[in-house]
Order: sequence, then structure tokens, then C-alpha cells
Amino acid sequence: MTLRTTLMMMQACGALVFSTVIFAENTANDITQDSYLNDGDNNVKDGSNIELQTLQVQGRALSYYKEDEAALATRTATPIDETPQSVQVVTESLIEDQAARQITDLYRSISGMSQNNVSTVTLRGFSQDEVLYDGLKGDPFGDFSIPQLFTIEQIQVLKGPSGAIYGAGEPGGVVNYVTKKPTYEQKNTLKISAGNKDFLSGSIESSGPANEDASQRYRVGIYSDGQDSYRNNVEEENQIIDLGYAWDIDENNTLTVQYTDIHQYISGARLRGIPTDDNGNFLADTSWNNNEKGDYQELDAQVFQTRLDHSINSWLDSNLSVRYFENTEAQKYHEINKLIDSNSDGAADTTQRQYRDQVRTRKGITLAGNLIAELGDHTLLVGSDYFHQKNSFLYSYANKADGVSNLSLTNPIYGQDDVNSYTMHLKTDETTTTDQIGLYVQDQWKVTNQLDLLAGARIDRFEEEYQDHTSNNVKQDYNDTGYSSRVGATYKINDNWKPYTSFSTGFVPQDAADQQKSADGRLFDPEKSQQIEVGVRSYWFNNRLNVNLAAYHITRENILQEDPNDSNLLVSFGKVRSQGVELDIMADITPRWVANLSYAYNDAIVKEANDGIQYADGDRFSNAPYHQLGLWTRYDFPSINSSIAFGADFVSDQINRQGQTVKPYTVYDMSWQTRWQDWRFQLNIKNLLDKEYAVSGFTEKIGSFVGERRRVYLSAAYDF
Repeated sequence: MTLRTTLMMMQACGALVFSTVIFAENTANDITQDSYLNDGDNNVKDGSNIELQTLQVQGRALSYYKEDEAALATRTATPIDETPQSVQVVTESLIEDQAARQITDLYRSISGMSQNNVSTVTLRGFSQDEVLYDGLKGDPFGDFSIPQLFTIEQIQVLKGPSGAIYGAGEPGGVVNYVTKKPTYEQKNTLKISAGNKDFLSGSIESSGPANEDASQRYRVGIYSDGQDSYRNNVEEENQIIDLGYAWDIDENNTLTVQYTDIHQYISGARLRGIPTDDNGNFLADTSWNNNEKGDYQELDAQVFQTRLDHSINSWLDSNLSVRYFENTEAQKYHEINKLIDSNSDGAADTTQRQYRDQVRTRKGITLAGNLIAELGDHTLLVGSDYFHQKNSFLYSYANKADGVSNLSLTNPIYGQDDVNSYTMHLKTDETTTTDQIGLYVQDQWKVTNQLDLLAGARIDRFEEEYQDHTSNNVKQDYNDTGYSSRVGATYKINDNWKPYTSFSTGFVPQDAADQQKSADGRLFDPEKSQQIEVGVRSYWFNNRLNVNLAAYHITRENILQEDPNDSNLLVSFGKVRSQGVELDIMADITPRWVANLSYAYNDAIVKEANDGIQYADGDRFSNAPYHQLGLWTRYDFPSINSSIAFGADFVSDQINRQGQTVKPYTVYDMSWQTRWQDWRFQLNIKNLLDKEYAVSGFTEKIGSFVGERRRVYLSAAYDF
């Protein structure tokens, strides 16, 4: 029996069970509120003299998938309904239901976000590669490694420029990972998972009180996995150790300390895609890989983070955070540098390759301190943060003349070369040091019970030093000042309608190396961005339906362009406009049937340019789809402590950086989850129909990034 036939039978059986339970529910004579709340297990027995109170029932979608409060947008504990900018939160329950191991598993649940490169995303039309952890800079996963979710409790996204609160950053928004912390209640979980392509993982997490009154708490988490791939020569391993300690020093002070060690190894260095024709058709089988088995990408990273929360008095609180990280990302891989039509039939069938040996090291530290004053109707925030990072990049290469063989697209023969015999050439040996210090102030004013106003401003001083060690050039220094602001308002018309509007700005400093290419010797101003956003959050049918609608208009200016009078110089001229609409819906269709839907329309175009803008072809940006739709829906079977879920992810057509088409795709997932005593069993099937597709594109030579083929995961978790 084929796997496709087996899956069709599983779907048919699932549909039969689903329809049977629905029929049973519809024909039942009486389902009481108590039976709903207690899943039929704790009904009041006849003759018992107990008076039940009337309860407000909130279904799974809004109680498990919706977060009512987030500090990302304001650095204060603020209800999302009172935040005048789009904020989206992916909760731990949704991460668990979708069996998400890494951030790429969750793009469908974040409107306006899609995959760009291997480890970066497109958000509201703009490439976004910098993320925060607990509101602090310091990404341990480097430039190419994909963030893993074992240590993550929530993923929060603030959409649009965030300069008024976080300083320099891309205009599409900012992504924040909320890490798991020590808990007051004891939680112990042992989990094992297995799947096709030899996937196997195991983890153990323990968190809880370290003393009798729980004033001291701990967390220990250990994770390891390994798997093969549909791509030739690719195997992957991840190991994570996560430690935490929290201490309530007294009733006014809490200290939290965390340490994380990360190791990721990918053989076959799955960095690039597969070449396509102009219509988006792959020129090789989706198992094809340009890399040899001995190629690899390896990441080693360590993170230390601590935070002190201090209550000064009844109206004034403070917090101080420090995050230090360091990582080394080593890559040895074969890169396509030319496509060859060996038989002159008009279609490329062979790749000419280059071998690359690259090592990136980063060390950085972030310090942030905030004072939060509750002054009647005003919540005043005053804060400052400092970020220091040193990047080193060492890069050598070998070409065909140095012993690197070609590789066929249709009949690849691996292992022809001895990498050690290549003649290597040094290309890059550079160091970049960045320092940024910011001061910000913000006022949240509750004007009336319905109207809330927000105003904030920030000033940043940044310095960058660049040293090219392959030449005798002196260090290149650059420093400047950036200003950002935000104003906004939310209004509660009634319990159903809560509109908001905001205006926000941001900036991105120019690289120090580019400052030397100014025609008149003056420094280039930073890139500047601004956004106007209007939206409404609404609740219907006794809060069983939550609809969020947002519309935005973003402009980005001062983008460096080649000087039309001298190709060796640059001018600050480029301008980009992005605008769109996002719709997020959470619904309790029935007490047991929930749905989570996210849709986004985006139109990002180049408005001014001399000879094009990076990552764009003509006036359209690469990997910026016009339409995206993500769906996750789940139905519970309380009588057997089980649930079945279904997901869909649609992304419309895109283009790569050279204008080639990246075809639209729709991928379906499903899962089955059941509980027995202290065990939780879960089956997830991703890419249910085993679709061959590309998630995004790069260039004509390197091609498009291949979406994961069908994966089946079975896990068992034991709580003790």
C-alpha cells in the first residue's frame, strides 16, 4: 500500500469520525454548561445540593491562541486593544498545536510575513533579518542558521517602523522571541519524537520552586535532534542546553538569570536553492543539491542574560537588563557561479561551481534600563539602551581553474573532488565594530475610559568602525545621530469596536564602508522610513469571534544608489513605497471547533531609483507576494481527550532578485493529538499532499529555495 493511499484512507477515517461526532452532538437532547466545562467527566450527580454560578464561557481560540497583553510595542504591560499599532502574538499553545520546531513552521500564523532567504523573512514587503530576545538585541543564530523554538514561549511581532522604542531597524517591523523562564509551579516534561527521513528528537524540561516558599526558582531544559532530508547529502543536528534561575530577593526585587548553549550542524550546507527557468520551473529534481556531503554549516553559540525588576514605590518601577552573546558560524560549501548549456539545446543542464570557506564570528552585549511611572492617567516611560557588537568575517574561495568540478543538474555525480587539493584564494578578511546608544521617552495617556493616546520619541547616537585586513587602508569610521517618533490613539466605541491609528518613523544607518563613496566627501544620511496605520479590533457573538483589520502606508527614503556620473561612487536617492491590508480572525465556531485565519495583501514598489534598488527587479521587490493566506483550525473530542487539526498556507506568485517567477503555492498540514493520564501523544503531517514548490527565490544562478516535502512526526510527551 502506497503512502498516498494510506493518507487518503486516514483522511477518510478522520472525516467519518468527525461527521459521526458532529451528528451525535446535534442529536443530543441536552448539553449543559457544566458538561462543556468539564468535558462530561465531573457532572453534578442527582441529588447533590450544589448551586452553580453563571460563568462566562470563552472558547479555546480566544483563551489559548489570543494574547490580551504585550509589552513589545511600548516596553510596558499594555493591553493590545490599547496599543495603537499592529501587534501579533503566537502563543505557546499554537506553537504546540502546530508542532513547530523552528520559526519557518509558523509563517502562516503571522499576517504579512513570508520567507525571504533561508533564515530571513519579508515583513510588510521589506526584508527583515534582525530579531529581539525578550526585547533585547543579540541573535545567537547568526546570519544563516534558523532560530529554533525549544527555548521560546511566545513569538511577538510589532509591524511597521519601531524606531521610537527600539532604535535603528527595518521598516517592516520587529520580531521578538519571549524565552521560557523559571516557574512558580513545578513542571516536568519528557518528550521524544520520531518521523520519516530518520528524524529523532528528545528533550527534557524541568521548572519550578527551588525552595519551600518558591522565592527561588529554576529551569533546566535539554534538547537534541537529528534528521536526514529530501535534499541530497543533507543531514541536520541540533543540541540546546537552556538554564534559568529566578530569585525574589524581597517583595520589591526579582532577579532572573539565564544561560543558553546552542549547537547546530548541517552537512551538505543547505544554503541555496535549485535553478529555475523564467517561469519558475525547477531545472533539476527537488532532491538535487549543489553541495557535497562533506560540505557543512556549523553554529556554536552561547547566551547569557539577566534582568533585575525593582519596585521603587507604589507608582514607580524600574528594570535593568543585560544580554551577552557570542557565536561562530563556519561554512564550507559549493556555490553555483555559472549555468552551462552543455548540449546547446537552449536549457541549462550543468553548473559551474565555486568552493567557499567562510567563518563569521560575532560578540555582542546589550544593556537596557527603564523607569515606569504610573502618574494618575499617565504611564510615563523613560529609558536608555546600549548595544555593542563586533563582527569578523574571513572568506576564501576556489574556482574551476583551482580544481573545482562542474555538477550536472540532471545526473549529479558527487565525490569527484578532493577539497584539500583545491587552490584557495583569500577574498575577505574584515572586522566591523558597531556601537549604538539610545535615549527614549514615552507617555501613555488615558484621556477617558474610551480614549487612549500614546506619544514617544527617541534619539540614537551610533558609531561604526570598519577594517579591511586584506589592504593597507586605514580604518573607516562613521558616526551619526538618528531621530525617531511615534504618535497614536485607540478608541473604544463599545465592546465590539475598538479602532486605532498611528504615525511612526524609523531609520537604518548606512554602512561605514559605503561612506567613502560619497562624491563630495559628506556623510550619507541614514535611510529613513515612516508609516501611517489605521485599524480596528472587533469582537462579536459574545467574544466568540475576534476580527483585527489593519491598513498601512510605508515609505522608505535615502536608499544608496550608484552615482550616474561615476560607477565607483554612490548617491542617496532611492525611495520605496509599501502599502497593504492585513486581516486576522480568531473564532470559536462551536465550543469544540476553533479557527485561526490570517490574510495579508501587500504592494511594495520602487518609486525613485537611478538603476534599480537592491532586492528589486524593476519596480517590484523580490520575495514580496501580493497575497498570503494562513489557516489553522482544530476540533476537540472531549470524550476521548483528543483533537484533530488542519492547516493551510497559501502564498501568491513572487519574483526573485532578477525577475524570474516564483510560482504560487498552497500547502496543507494536519495533526492528531490525544491525552492519556499524564501522557500527550501527537501526530503531525506537514505538506500533506507532498507538493513540490519553492518558498522564495534568490537569483537566476542560485535559483529558488525548495519547500520541505511531506514530513510525518509522531511525538510522546510525559508530564511528571
